[in-house]
Amino acid sequence: MQSPADRRPLSPFVQIFRWPITMVASILHRVTAIALYGGAILFVFWLVALAWGPGAYDFAVMLFGSWLGWLVLFAFTWVLMQHIMGGIRHFIWDTAKGLDKPGINHLAWASIVGGIALALVLWVAVLLAL
Repeated sequence: MQSPADRRPLSPFVQIFRWPITMVASILHRVTAIALYGGAILFVFWLVALAWGPGAYDFAVMLFGSWLGWLVLFAFTWVLMQHIMGGIRHFIWDTAKGLDKPGINHLAWASIVGGIALALVLWVAVLLAL
């Protein structure tokens, strides 16, 4: 017969664990760093198309001008802004500011909200300029 201790799940915390906002901000900073490589590849694709001539450039413009292209460009803009905000958060910590518990939580929220807000403001400005 099994004892109650043997019937317990190995990781019961998985069902009740909450991700702290600082963990979310840290993971976002790492993921956006990786995603920036994808954006760099897109930028190189655009440069190569520009160097190859009008036909290739027209294809790149058509690709980036589609609804999927705009979605990818918006996502890249958010990734860039999010990573910049995470870098600013780390820079503030390097000055030994905001290292108490409320401070790290406020900075984590500010970096996430700031990344979204900056991407939206940039795209609103772009759309108004069209």
